[in-house]
Order: sequence, then structure tokens, then C-alpha cells
Amino acid sequence: MKRLNSGCRLPSFSLPNQNGKIVDINELRNGKNLVLYFYPKDDTPVCTKEACGFRNNYSQFIAYNCEVVGISADSPKSHANFAKKHSLPFTLLSDVDNKVRNLLGVPRDFLGLVSGRYTYVINKDGVVVDIINSTLNASTHIKHSLKALEDEQSTNY
Repeated sequence: MKRLNSGCRLPSFSLPNQNGKIVDINELRNGKNLVLYFYPKDDTPVCTKEACGFRNNYSQFIAYNCEVVGISADSPKSHANFAKKHSLPFTLLSDVDNKVRNLLGVPRDFLGLVSGRYTYVINKDGVVVDIINSTLNASTHIKHSLKALEDEQSTNY
């Protein structure tokens, strides 16, 4: 399985969102920065903390002209319930067959037993500028993503 690394271009893909609508990642990104975070399961403690961290800092991501997108193998219905329960303002994509997880080479954690928690920060040109991997420390994903976006913005001025 080939892994998506820093400096690589994000490949094209489409998945259903929490409303069951097929979303093309390139149309969603549309010249914006993108934080694409993979998480194991809706409504589990660490995944909820991570999603709520992105929600609580969402205005900062918007200020960096950035879309936030969460991806897990949960169904669109599960995502809809999770998004509603926690007032998530961003898109959740359903990768039930792990097609995109495999396309990007997102590893599994804990001896391959759990879907890995990885976040990719992608610039407006579609290039990966940072990758965050921390299975248990969800807040790391938010802090590092914002720092990567800040660094990206400062290099473009």
C-alpha cells in the first residue's frame, strides 16, 4: 500500500457525506486549503473529542480559507447522527469500504486492529504540507493543523 506523504498531491476521490450526497473532494476543496482527518469511529470518546476540537476551532480554520473534512468507515446515517448530536459544522465522509483510506495509504494502529487517526493538511494547490498521527491525543491534530496552515500562509506572503 502506497502512502500519501508530504509534498504529494492529494488524489481525486468521491464519497458520500453525512446526508448521503456524493462529494467530489476537488469540488469541495475548490482552491481552498483542506484539513482531511481520518478517525476510527463516530461517537467514541477520543473521536468525539477530536471532532469537537475541530468544531470549537472551526472559525480559525475558516480564517485560513480551509475546509475541514472528517472521514471514517461509518455510514452516512451514523455520520448524520454524530454531526447533529455534536453540532459539527463541517463535512463528514463515509468510507465504508475503506477505498479512500487504502488509496491514501492511511495505516491502521494498535497492531492493525484499529483504523488509524491521521490528519492531512493540504494547501490550496492540493499538495500535502503536513501529516499528523496521534491515535490517543486528539487535540494534537487540531493544534498541528492550525500551525501548518499558519506556516503555509506565511510562506505565501
